[in-house]
Amino acid sequence: MISSILLPLLGGALIGLSASLLLLANGRVAGISGVVGSLLNPIRGDVAWRILFFAGLLGGGLLLVLLRPQSFPSPASLNPGGVAVLVAAGLLVGLGTRIGNGCTSGHGICGISRGAVRSIAATLTFMATGAITVFVARHVF
Repeated sequence: MISSILLPLLGGALIGLSASLLLLANGRVAGISGVVGSLLNPIRGDVAWRILFFAGLLGGGLLLVLLRPQSFPSPASLNPGGVAVLVAAGLLVGLGTRIGNGCTSGHGICGISRGAVRSIAATLTFMATGAITVFVARHVF
């Protein structure tokens, strides 16, 4: 019972700490789409920290799979529509981050904590779109 309360709080604190440290140390916002997207069109002298950031994301996920495989539901339960739906969803998320000029981590964690009105509006839009998508997927289709 205690771990179900404390572990998410610890995780949130670590996310906030890492986002704050990146901003203080590098002057960069920890927006995943911006960090990874800039690896596709790299700027000289701005690649190493992005690769380390991305490696940390992948490494953390792999570590969790090894230590707590029960944390992940079966792939079929996550994606009953198959590979085509997964690819379409990924492309739509990528398009949305381009249109919104950022993702939930950049706007939702870093932007809102800085009081950016644009980030508050973007995060509300992300959340509303997600809720509508779940409703349509579960009740219309």
